[in-house]
Amino acid sequence: MTEPTELAWGWRREGTRLSGTAWFAATGLSALGILIAVNQVFLLRPFGFTLLSTAYYYTLAGLFLAVAFLANPATKAQTDRVRWFDWIAAFMTLVSCLYLATQARNIISMGWELDAPTLPTMASFCLIVAALEAVRRCGGGILFCICLVFGVFPLFADSLPGFLWGMQFTPLEATRAYSMGLESIIGVPTRVLADLVIGFIIFGVALSVSGGGRFFMDIANALLGGTRGGPAKVAIVSSGFFGSLSGSVISNVIGTGSMTIPTMTRTGYPARYAAAIEACASTGGALMPPVMGSVAFIMASFLNVPYSTIMVAAVVPATLFYAILILQADSFAAVNGLKGLPRSQLPKIGATFKSGWIYCFSLVLLIYLLLGLSLESRAPFIVTVVLLITTIYYNRSTGALRAVCDLVLESGVGIASLVGIVAGIGLIVGSLSITGVGNAFSRELVQYADGNLFLILVLGALTSFVLGMGMTASACYIFLAVVLAPVLVQSGLNPIASHLFILYWGMLSYITPPVALAAVAAASIARVSAMRTGVSAMRLGAVLFVLPFMFVYNPALVMQGRVSSILLSSLTALAAIFMISCAAERYMYFHARRLNWIETVLLAVGGLMLMAPEHRTDLVGLAILVMVYGRPLVFRASPDSAAKG
Repeated sequence: MTEPTELAWGWRREGTRLSGTAWFAATGLSALGILIAVNQVFLLRPFGFTLLSTAYYYTLAGLFLAVAFLANPATKAQTDRVRWFDWIAAFMTLVSCLYLATQARNIISMGWELDAPTLPTMASFCLIVAALEAVRRCGGGILFCICLVFGVFPLFADSLPGFLWGMQFTPLEATRAYSMGLESIIGVPTRVLADLVIGFIIFGVALSVSGGGRFFMDIANALLGGTRGGPAKVAIVSSGFFGSLSGSVISNVIGTGSMTIPTMTRTGYPARYAAAIEACASTGGALMPPVMGSVAFIMASFLNVPYSTIMVAAVVPATLFYAILILQADSFAAVNGLKGLPRSQLPKIGATFKSGWIYCFSLVLLIYLLLGLSLESRAPFIVTVVLLITTIYYNRSTGALRAVCDLVLESGVGIASLVGIVAGIGLIVGSLSITGVGNAFSRELVQYADGNLFLILVLGALTSFVLGMGMTASACYIFLAVVLAPVLVQSGLNPIASHLFILYWGMLSYITPPVALAAVAAASIARVSAMRTGVSAMRLGAVLFVLPFMFVYNPALVMQGRVSSILLSSLTALAAIFMISCAAERYMYFHARRLNWIETVLLAVGGLMLMAPEHRTDLVGLAILVMVYGRPLVFRASPDSAAKG
């Protein structure tokens, strides 16, 4: 999908596929889809009724899948304009979905998912083909192949061995189950997207196009830009803010990295290190509250808990991850004598807040509506309206109508891409559900591990990591939430910690070779080797490999338990990452000198001891910390190893 061109107040898709008739069609379909979503969420009943829930899901699927075919080319060579077959695909998908929407009551009352007349069966087949083509265009070839394999799996399920054996379906039976059943294309992922996520996508776009990204960058610069190694800290903080709202790792790298990476290299950071910092910070943004992208809402639906519960649970792990990034960046700057930016080049904190108060107010209002009033579905729409009104009034925008149109289009394209992906992975979920293989896999994995909890976690981590290489974070999480999460919960682990464990390990593929998509995107900006950047990013983000094991063994780190346990566990974890960051950069804080190899090994071992779930290992780790810091003369460093600056 081509990135839009940013203007003073909005994005316009000039010079892309969406121009002329295609622009009007995509904008109109997006506007209609957004209005229907608003009507459904707020129960406005402008014509005296609201859509049946399944009719609503079919309608949104038709509208936004049509936009997906218009906005995303069939091949990379067709980015200049919309081809005739794109129009046909969009029209057929829209007609098929709208027909199924009109038959929503019959589908439920007459059990058409099991046996249906010819016309709805044909419409169902069109929807499946549209879902596969949409996931290919929006999610890539690898995800398309995975969805296709699982899509045809029920046709041969009774011929496969072991836990892969399941109920067999004929092509017509599978077609009806996928399109008219409640566990596939219009299953949990689509329902969560339609009921909760659309509003947050619109809010994220509104915040970005109205200048929110630039505001958060200026705030980070004003607070940290002048400190030791300030540009790296600015990259970490601004990427955390931006990523927590957008939820997209790659767009985070491109959006913030284009500004932060050149600044870091100008102040002395090696280009590879600068790219690795940005890759790690952008990856962590998708794990950072308050929004966390679409995955958090899907997770809340799977766990049947309020979204605010997931948001609160993710605070400590995300904070620990960003703390270790800042500590490592600061240690690297201390060792290499890197300074911050001159005060004359930095924005003033007071002036920055004064010019961007509307963004702070919008975020505070969003958090209040989410946590204080529990308005998960309505909050982003309310905040978006407030943001638009205040932005237009404050800036006295002259092109407000065109800006709103561009906002609608960008929101529609973002929603369409996500609809295309969740419709495709709905085939995966539906396949595992109707054949019964999902539950069988859980039982087989528990039996194979023979009750060994650590082995189950390791197998789960490897599965999450491998799948994360070929799927988006949402797709990876949804698949594993169906297949793997029940195993972890059945093993006695905390449900929220188990689901976060899966999400974290799925995200690791963004910074780990050979895929490392975030590192590749950052390396292209820094013009350095993608593979070497991936290795550096993996070292900087090494805590991500351990952090999921920490909170899955100690649910207090995800706010599960007594307040005293949460505080003690958080402080212990903070001490652990402090020791590991010192060891990673071989720099001793407070004594301001390089570590020798004995101290480095001791601090690394002590940090790992503090991360272990046993209390006696905590005592060993704290003893090592006191020994290294309390008696530095025992391990005297050579004079020439003193840190500069």
